[in-house]
This record gives sequence, structure tokens and C-alpha cells, in this order.
Amino acid sequence: MRGRNIFLLVLIVAMALFAWRNWAVFTEEKTLSLLFTQVTAPFGVVMLSIMAVLVVVYFLYTVGLETAALLEVKKYARELLSTRKLADEAEASRFSELKKWLEGELEGLRAQSPAGLEAKLQAVMERIDRVEQELREDIEKAGNTLAAYIGELEDQLTGQDKHPPPPR
Repeated sequence: MRGRNIFLLVLIVAMALFAWRNWAVFTEEKTLSLLFTQVTAPFGVVMLSIMAVLVVVYFLYTVGLETAALLEVKKYARELLSTRKLADEAEASRFSELKKWLEGELEGLRAQSPAGLEAKLQAVMERIDRVEQELREDIEKAGNTLAAYIGELEDQLTGQDKHPPPPR
């Protein structure tokens, strides 16, 4: 993007230098046809004016595109933040459910005889390990998804969308 803008700036400077060096030719008045009528005006100045209008329109268009891209990135950032907040709340509720379940199991273990205590304790430990593994996998998936979204946003900001979007 910057290279293209620098190229256009160099091209505009070169055109201005060309017009300045040939200003006498640019200001020679000629008869110009406007389809239904004829006008006497300096042809070079008319063409430079048209070129200046086109350059201004191009820059306004570019600013509009940049603004639209930034607004879209801001929208994606808000969506990511709300999704992250929902994921955090879901994880918190999972922890609170796990805590309630563990407290209930411990109360049940205290009420039982010591013989069944070892088997129950082993079952609780296995379930804790399984829940911990699932939680780690979910956190890793969420991190990967977040990294992919951030990478996509960075690519959009730099205008180098080389990677396809992550599957949804």
C-alpha cells in the first residue's frame, strides 16, 4: 500500500515538474470542442485541472476505504471481546459446578465407611483429571481461534491477506 502511494506521489511530482517546465505550451489558448459548442481556453491547463480533480477523487476514495476497513476491524474486535467474555463466564460456571460437585462428593465420602472411601477417592481423582484435560483442550482451542482472528485482523490492516480465514 505504501509503495503504491509513494509511486503515485512521485508520479504527481513528475507531472508538476513537467507542467512547470512547459508552462508556456500549457497556457497556449486553443479552440476546444464541447460537442455542441466551441470554447477558446488553454488546453494544458484544462487537462491539468481534470487530472487534479481525478487525484482528489482518488485520495477521497482511498480515505473512505481505509475508514471502512478500520470500522470493520473495530467491529471484529468488539465481537472478539464479547466472545472472550462469554467464554470466561462459561469457564467460571464450569469451575463453580466442579466445586459444588467436589463438595458434595466429599460430604458423601465423609458419611461413608473408610472401606469405600479409597474407591470413591480414586473415582473423584479420575474425574478431576478428565475435567482438567478437557479444560486444557478447550483453552488451547480458544487460544488458537483467538490467534487466528488476530492474525486475520493484522492481515486486513496491513492489506496482505495471504492466508484464508480460519474455518468457523
